[in-house]
Parts: sequence; C-alpha cells; structure tokens
Amino acid sequence: MVLSDTIKRFADLNGKTTKLSSGTDEHGLKIQEAADAANEAPIDFCTKFSNKFRSLAIVANTSATDFIRTTDAEHHKAVCKFWQRLVDGGFIYKGEHSGWYAVSDEAYYTSTQVEERVDDKGRGMFAIESGKRVEWVSEVNYKFRMSAFGERLLKWIEDNPSVIYPAVRRNEVLGWLRMGLEDLSVSRPRNRQQWGVPVPGDPDHTIYVWVDALINYLTVDGFAKSDALPFFPPNVQVVGKDIVRFHAVYWPALLMAANLPLPRRILAHAHWTMGAQKMSKSIGNVADPIMDIERFGVDALRYFIVRNGGIADDGDYSADEVLVRYKKDLVGQLANLAARCLSERLGADLNVFSRIGREQLDHAEPGDIALRDMLVALPGRVHVLFEQGEFGRGLSLVFDALAVANKHVTENEPWLLVKQTPVPERLQVVLFYSLEAVRLASIMLLPVMPAKAARLLNHLDVTDNERLWTDARFGAGWQLLNRPRQSTPGVAQLFPKLE
Repeated sequence: MVLSDTIKRFADLNGKTTKLSSGTDEHGLKIQEAADAANEAPIDFCTKFSNKFRSLAIVANTSATDFIRTTDAEHHKAVCKFWQRLVDGGFIYKGEHSGWYAVSDEAYYTSTQVEERVDDKGRGMFAIESGKRVEWVSEVNYKFRMSAFGERLLKWIEDNPSVIYPAVRRNEVLGWLRMGLEDLSVSRPRNRQQWGVPVPGDPDHTIYVWVDALINYLTVDGFAKSDALPFFPPNVQVVGKDIVRFHAVYWPALLMAANLPLPRRILAHAHWTMGAQKMSKSIGNVADPIMDIERFGVDALRYFIVRNGGIADDGDYSADEVLVRYKKDLVGQLANLAARCLSERLGADLNVFSRIGREQLDHAEPGDIALRDMLVALPGRVHVLFEQGEFGRGLSLVFDALAVANKHVTENEPWLLVKQTPVPERLQVVLFYSLEAVRLASIMLLPVMPAKAARLLNHLDVTDNERLWTDARFGAGWQLLNRPRQSTPGVAQLFPKLE
C-alpha cells in the first residue's frame, strides 16, 4: 500500500496525471468459510475488514483516487461483461476438472506442484509454492482456454524485458510458461461456493474468484459502462511475489482473449519477515502498524518501509530497526544538517543562493567539487532507481549525499566563519551547499515522507510551485521571488527524540 502510494506520488512529482486504485478482494470460498466460522453474513464480514483496511490507508497517508470492493455492484457488472466477451470469443467451455485445490490460495495446483508433508493437523498434501494445505477436487466447471496463449505470453515477455520486475520474478514466470500452460478452471459449483459472482446464464456456477478479482483493474476505469478506458492498462501493477502467477500469467492471457491491452509493468515485491521468519499470528511475530505509527510517526514508518522493504528479497521488520533508521538517517543526517545550517546565529541568506549556485556550477573551490558533483548528479541517479521501483536503493543515494554534506559543513566550520569581521562570503557558500543538499533531498523525499518533506521545504521557504522533480536541479530552487526568501528555524522539532 505504501509502495503503491510512493509510486503514485513520484508520478505526481513528475507532472503526470495519476490514478491510484486500492481496495479489497472479498469473494471466494476462503471468505465464505471464514464468515461462516465467525457466524456472520459474508457481506458483513467483508465490510468489517474492508473498513479496517480503508482506515489504515488513511492513517498511512496514502493518496488512492479509487477504493474498490469486489462486492460493489459496478464491479459485478464489469465481471459479467468481461465473462461474456470471453464466451463470445469462444474461449470458455464446460468440462470436468480435477486437481489439488488450496482454499487459502484460491488456486489449483498440478501433481508436480504439491508434496506430502506433516503439520499440526497431521499428514497431508501441500502446495510447494505457497506451503498451503491442498485437497483433491474433481468437479464440472467452466474452463478458459489458457493453453492457447502460452506462445503469445512468452513472446510478450521476451519482447518487453522490463514488463515483469524484478528479474527473478520474470524468470520465474518464463519458467512456468516454458513448461506449458493448461486450461484454467474459471468457475466453482454454486452448491460448493455461493459467495461470488454467478456465471451469467448459469446460476449453478460461481465465477472463479481470481478472474473476478483481476477485473477490478478494468472496473475502476469505467469498463462496466464503456470500452473507452482513459487509464487502462495501468502503468504499474504492484503485487506481492506470491501472487505473480495470477497477475503475470492468468491476467494477460485473459486480456489477450478479451482483446484488451496488456499490463505495461508488473512490479512484484518481496515480503516482510520478522526475526527472519514469515510473519504469523500463530507464533506471535506480527507487527501492529497503528502502534508503530503512534510511536514513530507516519512518515518515519513510511520511510522505513520504503527504505528497508525488499523488491527481490524479503525485508526484515522490527521496531528496533525502525528506531535505528529514525535516529541515524532522519535525525542524524537530514534534520541535523538542516537544523545546524538554519540556525539564526549563522544567518543563512537564501536570497543570494541563486547567484551562488550559478557561480558554483562555473567554478567551485577544490574542497567543494566532490559535493557539488554529487549533488548535480544525484536527482538523475535517484530518478532512474525510483522509475524501476527501487526506492530503497534511491533513498540510499539520497542519504549518502546528506552524509557527505554533513561532513562538508563540519570541515568548513560556519560557526567560526560567522565570528570573523567582516563575515566572509565563504559563509554563505558553505551554508548554500548544506541547504541545497537539504532542498534536493526534501523534494526527492516527497513521495516517501510527504508531510515531513513538505515541512522541511517550508523551513527553506521553497514555494509550492517549486516542488516538482524538475526543480530538483542543483541551484535551481532559489530564484528571486517578488519578496525576500526567509528561512525559519525549528527543524529539530520535526523529528523529536525517541528511545
């Protein structure tokens, strides 16, 4: 959720018109059984959890433009329209289907994808991929001719090497495709699964939950009412690595059959662990996001999630590590540099920074060149990584630059320069480098820490229309206004002391 929001805010920062869809997938046998166990109607059960998710999204300061529930009436219409398109194309037929089914995954597995194991319930068969218990199911279902699209899917991925990221997930998908595709069961008997969208024209069957869920990408763009889709396909679909098969194999095959455009990019992120183990309520290693937001603040927690969260490899979560990032990066580098150089005693004059920036590009002192060159190159290097979805690596570059800027100000001792009579021009040059590093970092941090980064820019008197990525150029942010620029102290209060 935070990663998707960061991507959306980064696009906003680049002047793009954006649409961010989030929501809850609410149908399926798993939900039906959980609602029965809770002695609740499925819709009431779903509403309770959907509201919790929506509330967390608000608390986390995410900026979704759309929140979809797959129980929405508009989505029901879109699913039925999509199904009919598959039927009209001759891609749906009725047949007997047998296989190993994992209720928790809502997925069938072949005999080569399961193995025998023992868990706390005893001996049984389990999906190798997810580790979930499976049961043998044989029933008459509607099936989708997915096997007809294997070669087209292979060519699509090979012709578009960045369409699935990271490479380890792309290679995983290619491996599945090269083994060959079977036709996909796309319904369940209604007497077994009632909670879902009925198959149009056959109320004895329910549409497979993953077909239903994937169509949400079309629903949010108005597919139920029109084929004119202003945003579809998404520029980025952000998914967990455990569901990449559904998004990178099933979904594009279904879109090919429906003659609709394919995803531009699928970003499949890794998972969070705790103590190097998968999070699990049964062993008690789970995080409480609300509690940690209350302790660290929403932006500090967002920063940790984006900085430490894994794309290719799992990230390990602990409150202790959040605190380390908070103290080392946010307090020790970012706030420390800004607070030192915005001290009223030093008297930073923001109104001369535009001139100093131009002069430094033309000629810098030997001791300034390394930092100048780093700051000149920084936005471009970070932009490339952010475009890939590698926000953690991009943030690492930002804080490396802040560390160099902190070292630069320590070596140049502006607190001694200000005591000289007359005060040398060198003082403003030293302060320019420090505060330019803070300005550039704050703009690049806006997608990750929108509130704190904006407040930092306020301290620098950077106006709202000077906060696009195009403004993140060395020396570009200090142009003369129709009034004097005036910095404000008090940066240390942005990140209060924590233990």
